Amino acid sequence: MQHVPLVEVTRGDDVECVHYGSVAVVDPRGELLYCAGDPHFLTFTRSSIKPFQAVPFLHADGPARFGFAPREIALLCASHSGEPIHAGIVQGMLQKIGCDEHHLRCGCHVPLRYRDEPPPVGATFNQLHHNCSGKHAGFLAYCVQHSLALDSYLDPAQPLQQAVRASVAHFAGMPESALRMGIDGCSAPNYAMPLARLALAYARLAQGERDDVYGAVLGQLHEAMTGHPELVSGTGRSDLAYMQTAPSDWVAKIGAEGVQAIGVRSAGMGIAIKIADGNQRALLTATVAVLQQLGLATTPEASPLAPWLRPQLRNYAGMLTGEVRAVLQLVKV
Repeated sequence: MQHVPLVEVTRGDDVECVHYGSVAVVDPRGELLYCAGDPHFLTFTRSSIKPFQAVPFLHADGPARFGFAPREIALLCASHSGEPIHAGIVQGMLQKIGCDEHHLRCGCHVPLRYRDEPPPVGATFNQLHHNCSGKHAGFLAYCVQHSLALDSYLDPAQPLQQAVRASVAHFAGMPESALRMGIDGCSAPNYAMPLARLALAYARLAQGERDDVYGAVLGQLHEAMTGHPELVSGTGRSDLAYMQTAPSDWVAKIGAEGVQAIGVRSAGMGIAIKIADGNQRALLTATVAVLQQLGLATTPEASPLAPWLRPQLRNYAGMLTGEVRAVLQLVKV
């Protein structure tokens, strides 16, 4: 199976760009319900697996040990925008575990809050503003709790990262040996899996049911993410919009290079989308179209999803030049 066209970008009356990709929709048992393109395409999960990277810390009662509330748990799963509320909570998390910003190994980038405009002249940033700083604070907390070396917390051979790998494989329903590893943008180990397996992990997360191995962890993660979507994401961003559209029902997490995962509790579904060329503009419109075709977003134009339904493109003079439109067609399996 191959990727298929999911989104077109027009200029005038003609198609200028075509973004190919694939979609997998599964139930909590992993049965494929709907698809487009190749639902088994090997996909690096990127930030979409952050909830499952947090599982070892929650399973070891880390939040109780350090006094982390649902807000802090949401930050463990976040690709946050580096807004003051995000950086402030992460700083507080580090203080609770006896660490500070210099213990982080995620690096620093311009906060995602400035994705559409330049930051103020003279503004300075540190690792607290990195979109993954909450995840890394959780990694450090696990190491403090288990007396592991802090400076090697990203080493794939470290017990923390071995526990993370086991968690990711478990919820994706795969043997650990089948996970393909690469290094993420924040320097943490990241894993590739068939797209449908990522969808399965989110179908399970959405249900939040007690797990034979990890107990009530999925329920804690679901409650934190859906209860504090503004911390998982940020002002004006897509994951916030998805979780605001269906509060306590949709749990959503974007990943770099055109990856989106959504779990839907009421429908018993997990959805995973991959844009082949990694284009985020195409991903946002494709995701809204998938939600529409599944009957989950019946009036997206009157919801927080409206900006990505069929975006109009304008040049620097404000003239309308084209649009972004979904052309994908889900196939029932």
